[in-house]
Amino acid sequence: MPNKNFDTCVSFHINNGAFRGRLVRLDQVINTILSKHAYPRPVSAVLAEATALGVLLASTLKYDGLFTLQTKSSGPVSMIVVDVTSEGKVRAYARFDEEHLKNSQALRKTDGEIEPAPHLMGEGYLAFTVDQGDKSELYQGVVDLQGKTLSECALRYFKQSEQIDTDLQLFVRAPEGDSDTWNSGGIFIQKLPELGGKIDPHADLTESWNEAKIFMESLQADEMFNSELSSAEILHRLYHSNDLVVSGSKDYQFGCRCSREKLQATLSSFKPEEIESLCEKGKITATCQFCSEQYSFDKGEILKQ
Repeated sequence: MPNKNFDTCVSFHINNGAFRGRLVRLDQVINTILSKHAYPRPVSAVLAEATALGVLLASTLKYDGLFTLQTKSSGPVSMIVVDVTSEGKVRAYARFDEEHLKNSQALRKTDGEIEPAPHLMGEGYLAFTVDQGDKSELYQGVVDLQGKTLSECALRYFKQSEQIDTDLQLFVRAPEGDSDTWNSGGIFIQKLPELGGKIDPHADLTESWNEAKIFMESLQADEMFNSELSSAEILHRLYHSNDLVVSGSKDYQFGCRCSREKLQATLSSFKPEEIESLCEKGKITATCQFCSEQYSFDKGEILKQ
């Protein structure tokens, strides 16, 4: 049964609107994503954490279309893709090399253990893309994958590109004992220089900002994933003395945009010789990387288009 305290993003402001924040907690979203694949435990953890980060960042943007978080790197987990639509549909997948993963973890003596994401990603980049179709130009931000944690990698983007004081924490809880449930989540705060004339642009917010970061970083995984606590209750524990205002909440769910019709239209744009090269016994079979749905077409269905 769905827990109303999860698969949501709660937005909030503190310190009289000087800082804004988001709190994301995922349950069914991440378990549905991972159930579509047979990833090793360390890969599942990386994808769960990246999905929480994708939802967290998407929630801070006003867009009508698709937000995508993507990594491409040299490590065993060579690619992560997380899609979040403006309607709250989430899908994600990981590309990894099993032999590379085994060798990498054997070298560090961490076989099967969950490690910080950058250990498994290696050198590469982290990109954020907003695609609103024909309504506006494609927006993309890119940063090198440098940092001890995925949080540190993301924070480098805000420091270098956005130049806005930002702090965030990401959490992952793997199945334990008889449980087969994964959870992931994150919390994010950001300094706003001025908001509706409430903040004196000359005010020194350094002390307040440092306090807000300390409170945020005090949040522990046991609290984040406590199913009895609502997101508002968690925020109250952290920021009840900081003029906390919970300003909204958005629900998220798994949703893949693949379809037989879309794939058929794509294949029909190929040249006849390309179609022939894809055929096996007169059929073309394709599998969606996100949801593992398999589609099969007779060669004639494609060539007659």
